[in-house]
Order: sequence, then C-alpha cells, then structure tokens
Amino acid sequence: MKNTLLIISLSFLMTACSPETETIQQKTSVLEDVQTLVGSSFNSELAEQLGADQYGMRSYIFVTLLTGPNDAAITDPAKRKELFAGHFSNMKRMSESGDLVLAGPFMEAAPKRGLFILNVATIEEAKELVKTDPSIAAGIFKVEFDKYYGSAALMDVNRVHQSIQKTKM
Repeated sequence: MKNTLLIISLSFLMTACSPETETIQQKTSVLEDVQTLVGSSFNSELAEQLGADQYGMRSYIFVTLLTGPNDAAITDPAKRKELFAGHFSNMKRMSESGDLVLAGPFMEAAPKRGLFILNVATIEEAKELVKTDPSIAAGIFKVEFDKYYGSAALMDVNRVHQSIQKTKM
C-alpha cells in the first residue's frame, strides 16, 4: 500500500511540477525508476513458484505453541534436553520437506511460547505434522491452530535465512 501511494504521489508531482517541455517518455522513465526502486514489478514465474494468488498471497496454517500441562512437571534436565532436541529435529525435518515455512519463539508473551507457520491446506494436516514433535507429545507445549492468509514470499524465508545465518543452531 505504501509503495502504491508513493508511486501515485510521485506521478502526481511529476505531472504537476514538471515543465511543459518534459516529454511523456521522460515521465515514464522516472516512474519506471521509482517502480524499480520500490520493487513493484510483477514476477509471474516467482509468483507461480511460491504459490501466490493474484494478490501475492496464499493460505497457511498458523500454529501457536503455548505452555503445556506438563511443562512444570518435567523438571529433569536430561529429559528436557532430549525433548527439546527432538523438537528442533522435528522442525528441521518439517522445514526440509517444505511443510514448515516459519518458526520461532515468542518473547515475553507467556503463556504463548512460539509459532509455526505450516504450508499445508488443512488444520487436520497440521495436527498430523505437529503430533510428531516430542515436546508437544510430552505436554511441554499445547497447540492452537488457525487458518492464515499471508504473503507467499514467506515460502522463501528458509532459503534466505540460510544465506544470512552466520552461526547454525
């Protein structure tokens, strides 16, 4: 929306403030430069690759991880380490298969602990994926599922993240 308003504003200013001798070709060139600067050119191949609709959006399943009923009861450090190792292994597996689009912890948001954005069509499919997570199965986390409509560009987050992650987790 900001990009559209910027382009419209700049177009208006170019028309209102330019000398009579400026050609339409020059105005078009400036507008194309602005569009390039704000990245508003449509890439149909990328849109198709990412599964984007006409708005550049797609459907996902948003999973909220909350503090589970057994979180306080599982106090053995070795057991927690094992469960969280399984949790991270499960996320890696889902990411590599293309099912996990985005994951991360919430900060200072108790009882909310984290999120998954899953590239699946239904909540039932999402439930099947997350039940393989040992920390969820053990009750450290409980989960809520919601349908989410967001940018198809999220599908590229993991690839981009790998190129900017200096230290592996």
